[in-house]
Amino acid sequence: MKKISVLIIFVVIATGLAVSQKYAFVDSEYILSHIPAYKAAQDQLDNISSEWQKEIEQKYQEIDQLYKGYQTDKVLLSEEMKRKKEDEIIAKEKSVKDLQKKYFGPEGELYKKRQELVKPIQDEIYNAVKELSAEGSYAVIFDTAEGLSILYFNPKYDISDEVLQKLGYKN
Repeated sequence: MKKISVLIIFVVIATGLAVSQKYAFVDSEYILSHIPAYKAAQDQLDNISSEWQKEIEQKYQEIDQLYKGYQTDKVLLSEEMKRKKEDEIIAKEKSVKDLQKKYFGPEGELYKKRQELVKPIQDEIYNAVKELSAEGSYAVIFDTAEGLSILYFNPKYDISDEVLQKLGYKN
C-alpha cells in the first residue's frame, strides 16, 4: 500500500512539472536532407564504400577461381600439394576478410571517414538545437526521425525549419 501511495504521489508531481514545461520536436533526417554539405558527404561515403566493395568482390572472385582450379587439379596433386593449395586459399580468404573488416568494421575506415565528414555537420545541428532550446525555453526537444514512438504531436512545435534557418539554410 505504501509503495502505491509513493508511486501515485510521484506521478502527480511529475505530471504537474511536465505540464509547465515546453516541448518541441525536430526531424533530423528532414534537417540533414536540406543541408548540401551532408548530401555531398553522403555521396562521397557512398563512392568510397562502393569502390571498397568492388575491391573485396574482385578478391573473392580470385579466391573462387583458385578454389575451382584446385577442385579441377585435386585428383592430380599429392597430399602435400593439396595441403599447400588449401592453405593458400585459406590464407587469401583470411586476408580478404581482414581487409573487409579494415574497411567496414565497427572501427573501420568507413566509420572513420563518416566521423570525419558527417560528425561536424551533426555537431552543428546539435549546437543550433541547443541554442533554440535556450531561446525558446524548451524543456525537451524530441527527434522524430529514427523511430521515436510518438503517436501524435502538434506540428506547431516542430522547429526543424528554424534549425535550418539558424544554420543559414532555406527550406
